[in-house]
Amino acid sequence: MEDTTTHFLDMIESPKDLKVLKREQLRFLAKEIRHRIITTVAKTGGHLAASLGVVELTIALHYIFNSPKDKIVWDVGHQAYAHKILTGRSKRFHTLRQYKGLSGFPKIKESEYDAFGTGHSSTAISAALGIAKARDLKKENHKVIAVVGDGALTGGMAFEGLNQAGHLKSDLIVVLNDNKMSISPNVGALSSYLRKMITHPKYKEKREKIENFLKMWWSKKAAERAFALEDTIRAMSGPGLLFKEMGFKYFGPVDGHDVEALIRLFNNVKDIKGPILLHIITRKGKGYAYAEEEVTKFHGISQFNVRNGEKIKLPGNITYTDAFSNALVKLAREDKRIIAITAAMADGTGLDKFAMEFPDRFFDVGIAEQHAVTFAGGLAINGFKPVVAVYSTFLQRAYDQMIHDICLQNLPVVFAVDRAGIVGEDGATHHGVLDLSYLRNIPNMTVMAPRDENELGHMLKTAIELNGPVAIRYPRGAGVGIKLENPFKTIPVGECEVLKKGKDVLILAVGPIVHDALEAANEFKENSVCVVNARFVKPLDEKNIIGLAKRIKKIITIEENTLEGGFGSAVLELLGKNNIQADVKRMGIPDRFVEHGTQEELMKDVGLTKENIINVIRELK
Repeated sequence: MEDTTTHFLDMIESPKDLKVLKREQLRFLAKEIRHRIITTVAKTGGHLAASLGVVELTIALHYIFNSPKDKIVWDVGHQAYAHKILTGRSKRFHTLRQYKGLSGFPKIKESEYDAFGTGHSSTAISAALGIAKARDLKKENHKVIAVVGDGALTGGMAFEGLNQAGHLKSDLIVVLNDNKMSISPNVGALSSYLRKMITHPKYKEKREKIENFLKMWWSKKAAERAFALEDTIRAMSGPGLLFKEMGFKYFGPVDGHDVEALIRLFNNVKDIKGPILLHIITRKGKGYAYAEEEVTKFHGISQFNVRNGEKIKLPGNITYTDAFSNALVKLAREDKRIIAITAAMADGTGLDKFAMEFPDRFFDVGIAEQHAVTFAGGLAINGFKPVVAVYSTFLQRAYDQMIHDICLQNLPVVFAVDRAGIVGEDGATHHGVLDLSYLRNIPNMTVMAPRDENELGHMLKTAIELNGPVAIRYPRGAGVGIKLENPFKTIPVGECEVLKKGKDVLILAVGPIVHDALEAANEFKENSVCVVNARFVKPLDEKNIIGLAKRIKKIITIEENTLEGGFGSAVLELLGKNNIQADVKRMGIPDRFVEHGTQEELMKDVGLTKENIINVIRELK
């Protein structure tokens, strides 16, 4: 057969077109899909390795099941690129993660084939079970499939979903996409034999006949006992005993890159009643050698050269993440109490450097933010100084633990809140625009935001020296290019910094946008606009802010956080408490979820630019 580059993919407008292809043609389609994903992500950036690993799995799912009637729920969603290509979005795939283009994650508003929106880990089983139970209550008849990575099983929510699914006994298929677990050789032959047995076309037919016979001549319980014994033997022959004990029928492991085997498996289990777990073995980065060899690098990658796999390096200053990483390592050399904790994001948070130098003081707890926070509390109560480095949007998952386990007990845990504010192409599920609001409401919490990469180091030292919970939030990307000072200095808690004096308009800003505010102020005559780097969102510098507000009645607050409950709200509360009347204009993220695009495009979209600050100053003057 002639191996063309785009022939089969050009035929696919929906999963219905996929079913027209002969099975032997599907491996060529898989090759074309991989080529499309690699060449697109090289230009747009994105989650490459995970999506390359599930191409055959995605083809087989859509080949056997009838989406969108049958519901496929993708956990996390960064492995859903092939799914998007096969569900009518192939011609728009070049817009992936671009402003007003395709989302990098499943999104219900984008396509009827996206059964549930995702972006965070370990949610698919719970969502799929809810969809399945709704189907049962409405007396509908369709299949529900949750595709879950082995990494997602490090998140407790996945097991909560498995536990209830096993209890409810609703028809549900969970596909475990395992790209990390190994299969023990000493059980491989038996496992292979049983797998062939249960996926044989005659298996389902024979099982149903035997089951009906047993029910007719003995009892329903006798049939259940007979098949429970078979299921147990099969589960014990591989890593499936856990799922069997949770109430699932377990099948696998199966080669996730053998599309024919996957099709046979799905076809022969799709009508089996009750919860089913299918264990599929895949390889991240499959089909692109550089991604196979460096899975972590190609998990989420910016633009890269397809020919050599090298990232396209853009000119720029040190990133905030690197500034944090370097500062933490430096401080840890001087203070052996410092412990670093990550929830499966060592590289992303910069803790990989800490792990290399202090392996005994570094802990990666997996995708388990709740555990990470309480684990840090246990360390803190015994005299250590744990630093939990976590993305802002992921810290949301551990809100109760921050309140109950850390702040209520006033434990000295430092939260290094990375990716705060607008993050760019990953979109609404990953923007960290709520943390100032949810952090400042917690008693005992101190909240800081540096104006540049240099101030970040000073704040980290300050946080570690404080005897209580502290959060430092900083953005994704390059700093402003400030020279890093040495050594680090302790900042007086709650003290702001006046950067420019003025008498007409007062700007109170927090975070890197302070520099935009300063540049905007410089467009006006000397001593016109006063600019203050707040530094602390909690506690506010009440003395200095009140003193300035009594003299300057036109005030602008600026933050890269939602306006609801954020820094500007804190300033309004302070003014109200002290009966200060002022004309206050708050600038920040509006009360809506911000979509994906470059950071520059999105900052313009929400009005957080130097030009817009100038316009607001003019309006007040």
